[in-house]
Amino acid sequence: MSDDDTGNGPTEKPKSKHGPPVARILTGALIFQIGIGAMLVLGDVSASGFRLPGMAPDAPRLTEPVRPGDQRRLFRPDRDRPATRPARDPGELPERLVLTQEDGTTYRLEGGIAPGDADRIMKRLEESTPTPEALILQSPGGTVTEALALGRHFRETGLTTQMLSGEYCFSACPYMLVGGATRDIDDAAQVGVHQHYFGESTILPASFAVEDIQAGQGEVMLYLDEMGIDPMVMTHALATPPDEIYVLLPKQLRDYGFISDASE
Repeated sequence: MSDDDTGNGPTEKPKSKHGPPVARILTGALIFQIGIGAMLVLGDVSASGFRLPGMAPDAPRLTEPVRPGDQRRLFRPDRDRPATRPARDPGELPERLVLTQEDGTTYRLEGGIAPGDADRIMKRLEESTPTPEALILQSPGGTVTEALALGRHFRETGLTTQMLSGEYCFSACPYMLVGGATRDIDDAAQVGVHQHYFGESTILPASFAVEDIQAGQGEVMLYLDEMGIDPMVMTHALATPPDEIYVLLPKQLRDYGFISDASE
């Protein structure tokens, strides 16, 4: 309302025919963008293992025994260890893969899988005397592309991969494990899968992250098929967030082809 120039009292200001003011539209758009950004940030933070109060997952800790239908566990590679007593206490595993001789032509490959490990370990295997014939694996995982390259090398050179009682192979490690020309996994060993990061870890733009994930998962499924593993094992990986691990039971390891058939 405003007073007109004639002194006849207040008059009503005519309404705009062009909808809400531009400032209001811009403010609404900004609030919407901030909301989308916040959801993406929360998703990235949650995937990294940090959770706000009230957001804690239902999965128990890795130290609790795994049973059929109860196979998802919280997973912190730098801290968590399985409940089963290992055949050999590894202590603190190194941050990147280390190759050591175990006994004769059997070697042990342990530690996180870091960028550059594939070329370095392949060179070490070629230089080792006596020539390695079997590898005992233990790793919390790491870089997927390095694990795939090592797995292919194991298969090309005819190496056997092994896992001992109480030891573990999580995240990207199973891709090395299935590369063995033959694979021997103790029933008390633990093999676990979950979602992976592919490419650089970014918050925005989300479309690029999705593209990396789709391409990476496609490569992994082709690799598993190449190694004679049922790619359906990825259904467990895709349903398990990065801060948890899905531990495969011995029967599942046999059904999906992880354990070599006696006829191979």
